[in-house]
Amino acid sequence: MENSNSMHACDHSRRRFIQQSAFLSAGVILAKPAQLLATANEQGTRAYNIKSKGYAGKDEHGKLALWNFERRAVGDNDVLIEIKYCGICHSDIHTIRGHWGKQQYPQVPGHEIAGVVTAVGKNVTKFKVGDKAGVGCMVNSCMQCESCKKGEEHHCETMGFTGTYGSPEKSSPSGISQGGYSNNIVVKDHFAIKIPDNIDLQHAAPLLCAGITTYSPMMQYQIKKGDKVGVVGIGGLGHMAIKIAVSKGAEVYAFTTSSSKVSDCKGFGAKEVIVVDGADKLKSWFGKLDYMISTVPYAYDMSNYISCVKPYGYFTQVGQPINGELTINNFNMIFNRVNFNGSLIGGIPETQEVMDYCAKNKIHPQIQIIKAEEINDAWEKVVNKQARYRYVIDAATF
Repeated sequence: MENSNSMHACDHSRRRFIQQSAFLSAGVILAKPAQLLATANEQGTRAYNIKSKGYAGKDEHGKLALWNFERRAVGDNDVLIEIKYCGICHSDIHTIRGHWGKQQYPQVPGHEIAGVVTAVGKNVTKFKVGDKAGVGCMVNSCMQCESCKKGEEHHCETMGFTGTYGSPEKSSPSGISQGGYSNNIVVKDHFAIKIPDNIDLQHAAPLLCAGITTYSPMMQYQIKKGDKVGVVGIGGLGHMAIKIAVSKGAEVYAFTTSSSKVSDCKGFGAKEVIVVDGADKLKSWFGKLDYMISTVPYAYDMSNYISCVKPYGYFTQVGQPINGELTINNFNMIFNRVNFNGSLIGGIPETQEVMDYCAKNKIHPQIQIIKAEEINDAWEKVVNKQARYRYVIDAATF
């Protein structure tokens, strides 16, 4: 006769076998089935939501705090990614603090996600368990409109793209998408980026926002060797803009209000660094640059910066201020003849392109690895221009 311990072990093993078999029959290949939690869905069948934990904002004014939540089950076209690193973007701060509109809480921010695939749906061929993968600023779109078909999913013409966090998402148990300040994420395979073996995950993470957001408009402009390119605002995005433009052979001029960043900018490859400590500092630069990109995430006196571009050149604003509001003096514009435009991240093909390009050319962001408990402090340092230059969270500390 079996003793009670062996019977208990047998029952435990049988339950685990049944659970795994049921999940595999649904067409999902798993690396860590113990991560799953069985819950009932609306149809009364068994759906295996994913246990997750991360740091969430609970309101506009408070600090982020640890939150245990669930993600949707892994669908036929989904991948489950165990997050290893997630970058901190100023957009995270703007969103959670309500700078771009009212939010639903609790909300986990983070859209510079790098990790390892631990499960794939039955239709997935792009990834296999064990692959390195990343998620950037969006996790869904209609995939049917002309923009989506052209690889510009971020300009989806029907439903609009679903942001990685804070967007209404019916499949999410919390009702909204939840981001990368967490230990895992479930995402459609189309919206996951392949991370090459020759780039570390902690360096790959910031490329999924800071990298693509600066790369995309500069590639649209087609910057080339010898172009004089100005970069305004040298933070997480700005330092990547310098590195990418330099790699294309451009002469880069960095404009910053922080004198402490001069040597860093030169180390990134800038030919000259202009410390802007007054409006008059810019006048000698009027009409000198072929192209200029600004990453400043707040409203600022931008007219004199725009005038630094040659007539009929282009000035791109990628930093997004509170409520998107900028003030441009049109008298300046009609006399400087500069083309002003904004730019929004990039599509999935272009995001894969910048990932591959930076991996191949060893273009790495300058990062500081932090623990989850340091997130709130890091946010304050980002706001106070103290980041050097991208904080990246070690997800093992959640």
